[in-house]
Amino acid sequence: MKPSIDAAAKMADILNISLDYLVGKTDIELDNAMLKRIQLVSKLPDKEKEHVFVFLDSFLDRMKLQGIL
Repeated sequence: MKPSIDAAAKMADILNISLDYLVGKTDIELDNAMLKRIQLVSKLPDKEKEHVFVFLDSFLDRMKLQGIL
């Protein structure tokens, strides 16, 4: 028997993981803190969102060059 969506959501909350990760739709484990950050960024005006993405892209490129990613 499959759990209800409410039961699955509660399990994900208890485990502090996304529902997608719990049910195998992704192999990327996003905790609640990361999800909240993503939600906040998504609410920013487009111009400010672009600033966040430029900074993030630059940081990630630097990490790749250093062999960290």
